Amino acid sequence: MRTTTNLAVDPPTVTMSCSYDAPRAQVWEAITEPRHVRQWWGGPGFSNPVCEMDVRPGGLWTHTMRFPDGREMHMKFVFVEVDPPKRLVWKHIDEDKMGEGTAVKMAVTLEESDAGTRWTMVAQFRSLAERDIAVGMGFTGPIEGSNNRLTDYLKTM
Repeated sequence: MRTTTNLAVDPPTVTMSCSYDAPRAQVWEAITEPRHVRQWWGGPGFSNPVCEMDVRPGGLWTHTMRFPDGREMHMKFVFVEVDPPKRLVWKHIDEDKMGEGTAVKMAVTLEESDAGTRWTMVAQFRSLAERDIAVGMGFTGPIEGSNNRLTDYLKTM
């Protein structure tokens, strides 16, 4: 599967899209049910020992992603918008500010298509500098890897 990526300056965003050969309701379930998210989040070799999601506006998502080398990344998000099975929006909670700041706002839209479901993610950053740092550190790689793993996982649901 191919994921396309576009970078915009104003606002500072990363937009990624791909298509899944699965019904929109199934893709929605796969991206909003922790038991499913644990199976595909991250690229090859990644695991997810913690994934707790309260999928409603204001609900929290706590996630621990384990890298193939054993390092872990602890993430916390808050859901901003939930419109099943069409749109899901969340913000990353900046741990240093205890929820007062957000590093990035992610919006995923699912559209029905002849081929199945068109997935589009728009990540909006606070500044162009933050966006460029994230991209430089490989922001898109794990998302592409996750998309590939989700493609395979959807076939098992």
